[in-house]
Amino acid sequence: MTAPYRLPPFAAAVTGIGLVTSAGVGAEATWRAVTDPAAAPCVPHRAELRGLPCDFMYSVTDLDTRAVLGVAAHRLMDRFSHLAVIAAREAVADAGLDPAVWDSGRVAVVIGSAHGGLPFYDEQHTALTERGARRVSPKLAPLAVVNGAASSVATDLGAHGPSQAVSTACSSGTVAIGTAHQMLRTGACDIVVAGGAESVCSRLLIASACRLKAVSTRRDDPQAACRPFDTHRDGFVVGEGAGLLVMERPEHARARGATVRAHIAGYGASSDAYSAVAPDPDGLGIERALRTALADAGTSAADIGHVNAHGTSTVSNDLIEATMLRRVLGEHPLVTSTKAMTGHTLGAAGGIETALTVLALQHRLVPPTVNLDAPDPDIPVDVVSKEARPAAFDAAVKTSLGFGGHNAALVLTRA
Repeated sequence: MTAPYRLPPFAAAVTGIGLVTSAGVGAEATWRAVTDPAAAPCVPHRAELRGLPCDFMYSVTDLDTRAVLGVAAHRLMDRFSHLAVIAAREAVADAGLDPAVWDSGRVAVVIGSAHGGLPFYDEQHTALTERGARRVSPKLAPLAVVNGAASSVATDLGAHGPSQAVSTACSSGTVAIGTAHQMLRTGACDIVVAGGAESVCSRLLIASACRLKAVSTRRDDPQAACRPFDTHRDGFVVGEGAGLLVMERPEHARARGATVRAHIAGYGASSDAYSAVAPDPDGLGIERALRTALADAGTSAADIGHVNAHGTSTVSNDLIEATMLRRVLGEHPLVTSTKAMTGHTLGAAGGIETALTVLALQHRLVPPTVNLDAPDPDIPVDVVSKEARPAAFDAAVKTSLGFGGHNAALVLTRA
């Protein structure tokens, strides 16, 4: 049982959600897939990666971005920006925002991405080496840089407030939402469109990840390759997607009669200051971020009923994170990792998984951790597997860890 809910000191209202993932295009489709994976299995594909030790990834295949965005707009964005704009449009429509807000200068955009338009860099490098400098696109810099998604979303919406990009590796989307929470609390703006976007079907990046032994090489059964918290886990599977929230100052949401899905009540971030690639083996960095988020929200460990974990399916990350969660929160929260359905979307992961946490709070339903067939006996938390588990909880946590030691945690509460 969770402790009685207490109103946090400041809680940003989440009034809209937009999701584009390999599990589904749109928030409803993605939620349906992650909560009932047997009915809507998500299968990695091998396009463009043949010959690599890990030759598969989770891609968004059921989406014609050119048709949705139009040819002219499509040409002015890289794919990670395409996904961000489509997710932003859904989130804004879900929030029911009046078009008049965009000219006010009180609407901000904060989007995280770890790599930006990396596949476009790959493509242009090939053009340079094989066909010469005159074949390199003049649009490389504006399209492929990490701020491309934030810029494209602000332009598409006509939002004249601050527009920022966050790049803290795999915690980028979570840090973007935390940054939005801080902006709203200080009164810098009334509305923020925040989250993460990533598309890295890059032979260079995935070849490097293979050398690092970070990705699964289960080529004989790619659908079962990503298995967070499982004894036989051997690495993550790369995915692409975007997850964006519309967040508002609570008084702004009340004044316009908005439907509030949940609240972002607390945020914490830290640095391991330990390694470029490995997490602090004692989990002290992510623990610091989580304790900061709990204090920021004015909640205790007893309040937390659910954790959407970073849960990458790497041997060390899963054990370190789970041990930390048990130490800080105890044994009662229901833990899940949805990466086995969406892939590890790197800088987009925090945005996608925070949106899924909002939906878990709304539905009081925890998605299962897919492919958890042989739970690691050293994992000391209650990981939901096989089927979604109904549960009554009023507060949840989202944790994220990134290369370079970038840690972030959010506390979310029911509306």
